[in-house]
Amino acid sequence: MSTAMTRDSSDLIDGGGRPSLVDADARTDDELLVALEAVLMVVDEPVPAAQLASVLAVPTAHIETLLRELVADYSGERGGRPRGFELRDLGGGWRFYSAPAASDEVAAFVLEGQTARLTHAALETLAVIAYRQPISRGRISAVRGVNVDGVVRTLMSRGLVEEAGHDEEGGALLYRTTGYFLERFGLRALEELPPLAPYLPDMESLSGLEERT
Repeated sequence: MSTAMTRDSSDLIDGGGRPSLVDADARTDDELLVALEAVLMVVDEPVPAAQLASVLAVPTAHIETLLRELVADYSGERGGRPRGFELRDLGGGWRFYSAPAASDEVAAFVLEGQTARLTHAALETLAVIAYRQPISRGRISAVRGVNVDGVVRTLMSRGLVEEAGHDEEGGALLYRTTGYFLERFGLRALEELPPLAPYLPDMESLSGLEERT
């Protein structure tokens, strides 16, 4: 019988009193790398390093080191061939993505027979929300000069925009971008948006326009 099978059950309880399914001290880095790959293979959204560390019962700093090793392995930096996928830190967490070199082929496969691209109106509305969030539909309409109800619903259905509470003054429903928005546009945080905000009207100057739209 293996050593792991003969351990006392108390060794499988972590500091918080929760059962631990793995013995972190007994695993090598290679085994941890395999576990990381397996977990990342099944995630639907970017996963923070701290969450991966919690799952694997390993310090976050060590998990971040291992993630960087995987990035280097997949990119071919260590002599291996480049892969058709990459591991990236985007949208507040880690996730596998297809390699940019194969973007045309991936797009052809995913978009074949679909109309997945956002319209120009949707992109304009999304830009207003991204740079002025949280913002109401009335103020978005004031910036764009048209009714945006349908476009906002489209952006919400795509998972790019979500509700963000109500305006304290008028009670209007507010909207903001989502973590999925960051992921799709290759951003770590909103601070990485290009400096376009100065070209949008100040919210204080929209009060009269909002009443007329």
